[in-house]
Amino acid sequence: MSNQAESVKALIKLRETARLGGGQKRVDSQHQKGKYTARERIAMLLDGGSFEEFDMFVTHRCTNFGMQESTFLGDGVVSGYGTIDGRLVYVFAQDFTVFGGSLSESFAMKICKIMDQAMKMGAPVIGLNDSGGARIQEGVNALAGYAEIFQRNILASGVVPQISAIFGPCAGGAVYSPALTDFNVMTKGTSYMFLTGPKVVKTVTGEDVTQEELGGASVHASKSGVAHFAVDSEEEGLQLIRRLLGYLPQNNLEEAPLQPCSDPIDRLEDALNDIIPDSPNKPYDMYQVIGGIVDNGEFLEVHKDYAPNIIVGFARFNGLSVGIVANQPKILAGCLDINAARKAARFVRFCDAFNIPIVTLVDVPGFLPGTQQEYGGIILHGAKLLYAFGEATVPKVTVTLRKSYGGAYCVMSSKHLRGDINYAWPTAEIAVMGPSGAIEVLYGKETATAEDPVKFAAEKEQEYREAFANPYNAAKYGYIDDVIEPRNTRFRVIRALQQLATKKLSNPAKKHDNLPL
Repeated sequence: MSNQAESVKALIKLRETARLGGGQKRVDSQHQKGKYTARERIAMLLDGGSFEEFDMFVTHRCTNFGMQESTFLGDGVVSGYGTIDGRLVYVFAQDFTVFGGSLSESFAMKICKIMDQAMKMGAPVIGLNDSGGARIQEGVNALAGYAEIFQRNILASGVVPQISAIFGPCAGGAVYSPALTDFNVMTKGTSYMFLTGPKVVKTVTGEDVTQEELGGASVHASKSGVAHFAVDSEEEGLQLIRRLLGYLPQNNLEEAPLQPCSDPIDRLEDALNDIIPDSPNKPYDMYQVIGGIVDNGEFLEVHKDYAPNIIVGFARFNGLSVGIVANQPKILAGCLDINAARKAARFVRFCDAFNIPIVTLVDVPGFLPGTQQEYGGIILHGAKLLYAFGEATVPKVTVTLRKSYGGAYCVMSSKHLRGDINYAWPTAEIAVMGPSGAIEVLYGKETATAEDPVKFAAEKEQEYREAFANPYNAAKYGYIDDVIEPRNTRFRVIRALQQLATKKLSNPAKKHDNLPL
C-alpha cells in the first residue's frame, strides 16, 4: 500500500474516532438518559447531508492535574455549518460524552470561530447546549472562553438571529450565552439552567430544592421567562427551531422569506362579528381572533406559558411573516403587568431588529394595580414596552377590538408612537378610563347626594359611554384611521401591510439608546 493510501486510511480512522466523541460507553449512557448525542442532534436539525464540520481534530492544551493524559478529538463540541430548508445556518452542539461537555479554551475558540463566520456571512447561529459548565482544570482560561463567546453574542445581537436549545445541564456562567440569544428552547425533564446549584442554595439560604424545581424547563417557561419554549422531546425542540427559522430573515439587512399563500386575502371571518360579549366585563378568547385572521390559522406562539395576559408570536398574512402582539382578556382581563410588558417589549424589539412587521391587537383595560406591581417597578417595566413600540421603525398595524384605556392606550402601538395604520372595531372603547371609574371622578359628590344614587350613576355612565367609550371620538381626531367590520379584519390588515411594504423610517443617529432597564 502506498504512503498516500496509508495516510488516507489513517485519516478515515481518525474521523471514526472523532465521531465517537467520548467513546461508545458514554454514548450509550447518553442514550439511557433519554438524550441524543451532539452529532445526532445536528443530523436531526439540519437538512440531510448538508452538515460541514469544522475543527474535528482540535484538542485541549491543558496540562494541569494530568489533563495531558486525556484528550479527545473535537474536545467536547461539534461545530460547523449546514442548511435548514436550503438556507445557510451555523451550528454548534456541546458533546456531554467528552468531559461532561465542559468548556475549555479550545472548545470556546471552536464556538467563536463559527460565530465569527456567521457574522461575515450574515446567517443565523444555533447553539445546542448540554454541558457541565467550565472545565475546572483550565481555571481562568475556561472563564476567558465563556467571556469571548458572550462578547460575540452581544455583537451579533440584532445582526443575525441567535437561537439556543438547552438539552441537558446548563449552569453557572454557561447560562449567560443562551440568555443573550434571541430564543431559548428547553426540554422538559432533561434540561435545567441556574446560576448556582441546589447544594450552594442549601448552604447559603437553607432552601431545599431539586434541580428541576430550581431551573427546570417548566420553571423557566412559566415563572422566570428565561425559556421561550418548553418542549417534550429533543426531536420536538429541533423541529421547532426549523419552524421558527421559517419566519425569520437570515440577517438584519434581509427580509423574512415570503411563503406562497392559498388562504384568500378577502376571506371573511363572520364569527368575529359576534365575538365581543355584550358585557364589557366578560372575557373572550383572543386566540380565536388571531386564528381567524392569519394565514390558515397558523400561529407560532412565543413564551406561551409566561405572562399569558399578553400573547406574542409569529404568523403570516398573505405569506408575509409578521409578529403579533395581543392582549388576552381571558387572563387578568388583559391588563398589562411587569412580566407582560417585559415579554412583549423584547418581542417587539426582536421584530424591529429583523424587519418583521408588527400587528397589534388591543383589548387592554390598563395596568395591573397593587403594591406588588408598583414596588416591582411597573413604571419602568411598562416603559420598556412603550419604548419598544415607539422605537420600532418596521410597519406597524394596530387593531383596537374593545378596551383601550389610559396609559395602556398610549403604550399599545398607538398612532402617537408612530403606528402606521390604526384600525378599530365598532366595539372599541378608547378613553382615559372605563365609564364606572370616570363617573366616580366626575360625579362623585353628585352621586352621593342624588335621590337615587344607583340610577343617577347608571345614567351618567351611559352618557359617558356614548361620548367617549367608542371609537368615533378617536377617529374624529384621526387617531384611528378607520372603523372596520370585524369579519373584514384579515383583508384590511393585509391591505395595510401591502401598502407599508416600501416604508422607510429611521431614528436619530446615536451611539445607542438608553432604554429603561
